[in-house]
Amino acid sequence: MARKTASAAKRPAAPRKAARKSRKRAPAVADFTRDEEFAALRTMLLVRRFEEKAGQLYGMGHIGGFCHLYIGQEAVVTGVFMARRADDEVITSYRCHGHAIVSGADPKAVMAELTGRAGGISHGKGGSMHIFNTAGHFWGGHGIVGAQVPLGTGLAFARRYGGSDQVSLTFFGEGAANQGQVYESFNMASIWKLPVVYVIENNRYAMGTAVTRSAARPEELYMRGAAFGIPGEQVDGMDVRAVKAAAERAIAHARSGKGPYILEMQTYRYRGHSMSDPAKYRTREEVQKMRQEHDPIEQVKRRLLDKEWASAEDLKEVDAQVRKIVTAAAEFATSAPQPADEELWTDVYAQAGRG
Repeated sequence: MARKTASAAKRPAAPRKAARKSRKRAPAVADFTRDEEFAALRTMLLVRRFEEKAGQLYGMGHIGGFCHLYIGQEAVVTGVFMARRADDEVITSYRCHGHAIVSGADPKAVMAELTGRAGGISHGKGGSMHIFNTAGHFWGGHGIVGAQVPLGTGLAFARRYGGSDQVSLTFFGEGAANQGQVYESFNMASIWKLPVVYVIENNRYAMGTAVTRSAARPEELYMRGAAFGIPGEQVDGMDVRAVKAAAERAIAHARSGKGPYILEMQTYRYRGHSMSDPAKYRTREEVQKMRQEHDPIEQVKRRLLDKEWASAEDLKEVDAQVRKIVTAAAEFATSAPQPADEELWTDVYAQAGRG
């Protein structure tokens, strides 16, 4: 009987050991040079000013339908792209404007897509939630919650099958982290050791429900792949240096043939889920506290000033340059022509390639 009890006591040991192995944190941040700090600042400012302008145009009636802004989360996409190789694949959810711009898409074409104009990156027929930039290896925003996760896994499979060492960077939110198709993707990616990095953008509220109310063990979403042997780590998604450092580790892991990796980016969106969301499920004080203490852009500005790498005037000049780009994008997006009626019949089917 004693032997049986001892044996039973040993059974859970293996799962606990596996779980501990997956409990990886990001202890360090990247040591940015002056040029890297400025590059991060410009990128994050471009995304934020673009999104602020999009919000204004929506309020003026120039943008219709759904519109999900990325304000507050800029460090995530910026840091990941700083670690990414230019030919690595990217796919995300409907909160996709920033990903398209950072992938190299022309802000004018992205804004024109939001206003449904012919000069839009999808010829005005995709709108806010369906923006693509295949030239920059960005395979779009996707309106179905979690739908991009199996697609991103498929991108990784295709690249591995073709003998490439490209990595798929598959972004999704903490709400989508509860979708069944996510775990089917985890299973497949682990079995075949696919080169995919799953980036959970945990902005805490999904469509309006706090993650603490909607997810089991919400404090460790990076552990969601533990059952499949997928390592993960939790990252300060408001610090672009921490994001870049973690993304470099994850991408190196996936590219070396070790299989998938999960990064849980703890971030925060300042606006509602979409432009139609008044965000009454949280207090103004909470949002203000995040802005004052954790804003990703202000963190970079403080470091540049503290290290005497820039003056206040230098920072104002960067912002002024970015605002010119965004203003030009807005003017183009509100003056470009509407798509011609004939466009209803184009882009319905792909042209068959010749063998």
